[in-house]
Amino acid sequence: MFTNLLQCFFLISAPGGSEWILIILAVLILFGGRKIPEFMRGLGKGIREFNDAKDNVKKEIESGMTDKDKPASTTTSSQQ
Repeated sequence: MFTNLLQCFFLISAPGGSEWILIILAVLILFGGRKIPEFMRGLGKGIREFNDAKDNVKKEIESGMTDKDKPASTTTSSQQ
């Protein structure tokens, strides 16, 4: 019973070589050759914007951590 279930899961796996050819042909037929470069440009811009936003959030977190440390060190130096 369990082996039958595993065999069903293995049948639903990543596409092989011939499946990729069929997928590419279907995309070309549906979208045409002119729309694909526009789609890829948009995808690239989206990835670039995501990475920029991720870097900005990372910088804000790091600057917040250093800002949190600075007042603590200035208060200890003024108390001495």
